[in-house]
Formats: sequence, C-alpha cells, structure tokens
Amino acid sequence: MIREYRTIEEVAGPLMLVRGVEGVKYDELGEIELEDGEVRRCRVLEVNGRNVLVQLFDSSAGLNLSSSKVRFSGHGVELPVSPNMLGRVFNGMGEPIDNGVKIIPEKSVNINGTPINPAARKYPSEFIQTGISTIDGLNTLVRGQKLPIFSGSGLPHANLAAQIARQAKVRGTEEKFAVVFAAVGITFEEADFFISDFKKTGAIDRTVLFINLASDSAIERIATPRMALTAAEYLAFEQNMHVLVIITDITNYAEALREVSAARKEVPGRRGYPGYLYTDLATMYERAGRKEGSEGSITMIPILTMPEDDKTHPIPDLTGYITEGQIILSRDLYRKGYLPPVDVLPSLSRLKDKGIGEGKTREDHAGVMNQLFSSYARGKDAKELMVVLGEAALTPIDRLYAKFADAFEEKYINQGFYENRSIEETMELGWELLSILPRAEMKRIKPEFVEKYWPKR
Repeated sequence: MIREYRTIEEVAGPLMLVRGVEGVKYDELGEIELEDGEVRRCRVLEVNGRNVLVQLFDSSAGLNLSSSKVRFSGHGVELPVSPNMLGRVFNGMGEPIDNGVKIIPEKSVNINGTPINPAARKYPSEFIQTGISTIDGLNTLVRGQKLPIFSGSGLPHANLAAQIARQAKVRGTEEKFAVVFAAVGITFEEADFFISDFKKTGAIDRTVLFINLASDSAIERIATPRMALTAAEYLAFEQNMHVLVIITDITNYAEALREVSAARKEVPGRRGYPGYLYTDLATMYERAGRKEGSEGSITMIPILTMPEDDKTHPIPDLTGYITEGQIILSRDLYRKGYLPPVDVLPSLSRLKDKGIGEGKTREDHAGVMNQLFSSYARGKDAKELMVVLGEAALTPIDRLYAKFADAFEEKYINQGFYENRSIEETMELGWELLSILPRAEMKRIKPEFVEKYWPKR
C-alpha cells in the first residue's frame, strides 16, 4: 500500500524536505500532488531517520506546502524496455516524444543497472567499421570498447556523432546491429538536427534516441545516459544485438552532477565538481563490454567538450583514465576546413591492435597504420622547420615529407560528414599517399606487403 504524506516542511529551489516518512530508501522515485491535481516527480537524495530530502524533476513554482501531498513508489527510476524501442525517440526520462504509438513493455528495469562481473568479461577483439578513415585506419574501434571523442566548444562533434551513428557496422556478420543515441543537455536546434538527420538517412530504423534538452531539469540530465545504457543492455544481452552507444555531451552531464552536489551542500572537489565524479563516470562507462555466454555487446563512444580546450580539465582527465583511448578533434584542422577535424597524432585507441589484421581488416593494416603515423609526424616537423628556416633549408626528403603531410590532411583526414569509406578504400588511400615518398622509406611495413600493395604507376 502506497502511503501519502502531507508533511512537506521546506522547499529551497529544486530541493524539498519531507518529515515523518517511513520505509523510504535512497534514490527512490516519488510524486508530489498539488492542490489542483497536477503531479510532479521527484527523487530521494538523502534519508536521515524519518526525514527525507528529495529533488524535484520539475519546477517548484506554485507548490503550496500545506496542501500538497507526497507519495513514494518503492522503487528507483525505471525504464520500460521492449524490442519495439528501435526507431523511437524518447525524452530523458524514457517517455516517447515522437507522437508514435505507446510501447507495450516486456518489463521495467532499474536504470542504474548491475556491473558486469570482471571474470565474465570477454576481451574486445572485433573490428567495427565507422566509415571514417582517421578512426578505421589509425584509431580503430573494437566491439566492446569505450572510445571517447574529446572536442572543443564550437567544433562539429554533433555532425561526427551523427555520421558514426549512420555509418557504423560490424563487418562480415549477419548479426543484428543497433545504435542507442543519448543527447544530454542539448539545444532544441541540435535535437532537431539529430532527429531529422536520422529520419532523412533511414538510420532511425535501427536507432533508439534519448533527447534531453538544456531547458530540462538537472536531475533528468543525470538520468538520461543511464536510460540509454539500460536500453543498450536490454538490446545487447537479452536480444543478442551489437549495440553502439553514443552519448553527447558528457560535459553537460558533469555540470548537472555539480549542480546537484552544490544543492546538497557537499564538499566540492576539483573545479567545484563532486569528489565522486570519477566513480560516477566509471559506473556509466563500465557498463560497456562483452559478456561470456552472450552474443551481444555494448560499444561506447562518449563525446565531451573540453572547457577552454583543456585536456587536463577534470572531465576529460578522468574519462581518459577509465576508457581505452580517445579521439581528439583539432581546432586548427577545423579552421582549414578539413572535416571531420580529427587530430590523429594525440588520438589513441588502446585496443586497435586487437581489431585489425588478416581476417578482421586486412593483413597490411598494422604496417600501413604505423607508417602513416610516422610519416605524418615527420612531415609536421618538417613543416614547422620550414616556417622557421624557409623551404630552402630542408633536405629533398624532408620536402617530400612536408608534401606528404599536406596531402594526408587534404585527402585522408578531410572526407566530409557524408562520405562512407570502406576499410579497403581507407587502406588503398593510405598506400596512394605513401607513394609520395620513396619506396625505401617504407621501414615500418613488411617488404612482402610493400611488394604486394605498392601502387602500380
């Protein structure tokens, strides 16, 4: 039996104190019924004896303490799940907002999930093709991996996120592939861009969208990524699908976490973020992976904007510790008009070696990848030297490397947001660019592969 309480003592912004409550637990969901019958949702933030502090999902405006009543549900925030979620658009609390038919759920699942037993984790080893050369060729995404994208304010990470969601697939299998896309704290224009882009390209059919707007409450912002991950776990481990989870923007999530922490008067950590930010992010990121005994998997691409392009800011810093690498976007490449502006040298996929090679991508992949990295790095050094000393001061071979660096940015990095390159096209483009250099410079590729794949002029 659900009990109702009329013992609201105090309201301060989004927080409300209720006294004389029995049997209520931390994180439990509640409802506040106003005098006119309007119902607003809340969540338990703190339990102190029979006193409960709750946070409202909605505004506290118009709340009359004496005439409003509170009831608690006995469970935390839950998401109703069903295979029919694919192709649908939900808000940050898992309610459909696409005017479609109501979903009949198989069950409701707590959005906090359960951690994967480390002993039951399978090692990520299968290549996922995104159609983007700088990722597939140089910082390969592997099924079950967590590979974040570090962006900056004003850089086109939204377009990159939409491109990956459209193009990503597991090669060589007939297994089902789905995308769960969570947009956290975005503007109405961005939400409209994602929804219309997915519908226009047909990607919506295999996608579950969760949209949380900047005007929505902080408490909903914190729930949105967990809603998405709960949907992903259901599709992966109960429907045996390969699921790619894209969350943008983790920075907005962390700001909401800081807002809730400040409202609770917790002792702040670095830059005002709560001291448990690392643990909180880990509870989300570690829900990605593969399980023994399950065909499905969750691969995660969290996207975050670095405040002031600072890689040492707590959010990218802690994310880097938990995840397996990072893709970094470059402001300089963006100014040159190269899209997507992926800065390949500081970017890293720690699991790329496990997802490439014969039977996965191509036998020459590792050698070509290392040669491209090495040649581009040397070409960038040569260009910097050219700025200081002038082109005449460079050796003939350094001038070739400088020429290679320009061509690499223009053709390999720059492909636009609507070109979908297969891994074979990416590999052939790599060989074509390497042929700018003398064949004798191919020191990181096995001679038999140079013989087999060197472009015939």
